[in-house]
Formats: sequence, structure tokens, C-alpha cells
Amino acid sequence: MNFNGVRTAALLRAQGAGTTGMEPTMAVSLRKSVETVSDPRNLDASVEEVFHMMLGVECHRDDLPVAAEPESVTAVVGFGGLLSGACVFHSGAGAAMRIAAHMTGMEFTETDDTVKDGIGEICNMLAGVWKGKVPELAANCGLSIPAVITGRDYNLRVQAPEFKLHHAYRFEDACFDVTIVCDGLQ
Repeated sequence: MNFNGVRTAALLRAQGAGTTGMEPTMAVSLRKSVETVSDPRNLDASVEEVFHMMLGVECHRDDLPVAAEPESVTAVVGFGGLLSGACVFHSGAGAAMRIAAHMTGMEFTETDDTVKDGIGEICNMLAGVWKGKVPELAANCGLSIPAVITGRDYNLRVQAPEFKLHHAYRFEDACFDVTIVCDGLQ
């Protein structure tokens, strides 16, 4: 069985030449979909979906800012492709331990590696579900592995974002915030 035609068609498609080398292929762009991509309802729906599915809790947007705690936990997942930027999850240590407790069924008294891994995974899922809300983004944007930062008195800064979504959320008495920042759209 000869698959050279399939391989050739795939290579030509990847080079933008269509399947026979004669048909033009359409370049995908998010510029026309920026309102959909930056729609805050997609972020809210993503947070509610992930927290319901992974933690079994009802989570809703909260207008109050996340209360300051002595220690905080931040996870960052980068976007690359048609959209470059990041999904940032931030909470106090107490909320991070509550989230990890719901995920694992264990109780935590400190932000150990399991808590950090859990928060990284929550951020990863939020980024994936959010990008899945826009078909062009779902198919043409990759995710980095999560990076998790813990400590006191640190700031995460992105220079001149194209758009930024930032919302606080609450489940039970735990609060956290999620930010989607876009520093470039193709």
C-alpha cells in the first residue's frame, strides 16, 4: 500500500499549497474573532466547568478582590500559536490547600508539592477549557506546562497586553482570581 499521496498532500497543506499544489489554503486569523476570544463569559464558564468537574463544587464570579494572605500561590500556563499570552491562577495559601483537598480527598496544613501540583493542574485545565471555547484558538494554540510560584510579596507583570480578562471567583469560603492575558494575536 502506498501512502506517498497522503504524505505529499499533508506536506503541501502544511506549506500552504493545498492538496494538489494548486489550491490556495486559507490562513487562520483570530483578528476577526477578538470579541469572541476576549468575551468574559468564556472565562466564567470555563472556571465554573473546571471546578464543578474536578472539585465537585459550585464556583461563581465574585466582585470582591481576593483577600491578602501572608503566603500566596500563583500558577501560570502560557499560550503559543495564534494567541500568545498566559492563563494565571492566583490564590492565598488557604484557598490553594482547600482546592487541593477537594481534588485529592486529603487535608493539607502547608503548600507542599501536592498542593502546588494541584494548582498547576487547575490552571492547565482552565487554560485548555478557555481556549476550547473558540474553535480557531482550540486548533491553533498550544499550552506550556504550568509554572507555580509560592511566597510573599511578588508581582507578575505583563507589558502592554492586547487584552486582559481578570475576575475573582469564590467557592464555599475560598476565593481566588484568574487572569487571561493576551500579548499578541495573529
